[in-house]
Amino acid sequence: MNSFGRIFRISIFGESHGTGVGLVIDGCPAGLPVTVEDFAADMERRKGGTQKGTTPRQESDLPIFKSGIFNERSTGAPITILFENNNARSSDYEKLRAIPRPGHADFVAHQKFGGFEDYRGGGHFSGRLTAALVAGGVVAKKLLKSIQTQVAAEITEIGGLKNIEAGLQKAIDAKDSVGGIVECRVNGVPASLGEPFFDSVESQIAHIVFAIPAVRAIEFGTGFAAAKMFGTEHNDAIENREGKTLTNHAGGVVGGITNGNELVFRIAVKPTSSTPKEQYTLNLETGKMENFSVKGRHDLCIALRVPVVLEAVTAMVLADFLMLEQRIPRVLPRE
Repeated sequence: MNSFGRIFRISIFGESHGTGVGLVIDGCPAGLPVTVEDFAADMERRKGGTQKGTTPRQESDLPIFKSGIFNERSTGAPITILFENNNARSSDYEKLRAIPRPGHADFVAHQKFGGFEDYRGGGHFSGRLTAALVAGGVVAKKLLKSIQTQVAAEITEIGGLKNIEAGLQKAIDAKDSVGGIVECRVNGVPASLGEPFFDSVESQIAHIVFAIPAVRAIEFGTGFAAAKMFGTEHNDAIENREGKTLTNHAGGVVGGITNGNELVFRIAVKPTSSTPKEQYTLNLETGKMENFSVKGRHDLCIALRVPVVLEAVTAMVLADFLMLEQRIPRVLPRE
């Protein structure tokens, strides 16, 4: 449903053009310093309009703490954080009642919820909900920092090109949207996090990664390239008793468990469904296909805004594993 995690658990809520979006974090240790200023950098990275190729919609995205924070410290109770929506333009979406956008969740949302869904801006299926994920990541990153674990993600490819500007220009010239590849690296990951099979590190990360709208694929280490390698070429020789390896084709995970090396994985982000280029698709009212173009404010390349979201969901998974292993206590020591 709308919750994820075992001990460090998050639940997200809201719609793109509703009063706001937000999350509840259950299980955050008591005593963690949390201020409004802590969220500024990552929320700014997620925003549209601050970089070429993103939506001009602008929201202040100042976190409003509704519970769980007292005297700028977590209390151990559930933390509720709200982000208000103040810059929605719902009139752009009236036509989508009749013509669901190809590639978007409009049609399946209508099928699943019987027409009661909030269709404005994609409603609960919107990328606007990633604001809540990023906020959860801010808290999780602070927990990881306490054990010197750092998460960083970056765009490595846009529209099939390593040159990001060229990839964006390719979409601009085509008057269309474009996808991209985002890579995440985590340093300082302790060995032995994760379980074999169903609670492996890869399965938990993959689970939450696919909660990020527009993600189509994930690979760890050498990923699909491993299928073309010999075993002796792919195997990572162990260099010392700490488990450091000469290569890192495994991406820091073996048998579903972290091996103490850098955690490395990549995700593929599809082109934004909402594109101004004319498409031929179904009109639900007439039952016939017709030409259709999406109006309004949309991202040319949603992948540009994904790195900070990917960092956030990764940090939340690792924080949960660390609390399961009791490497992060339920009550943090006083400074």
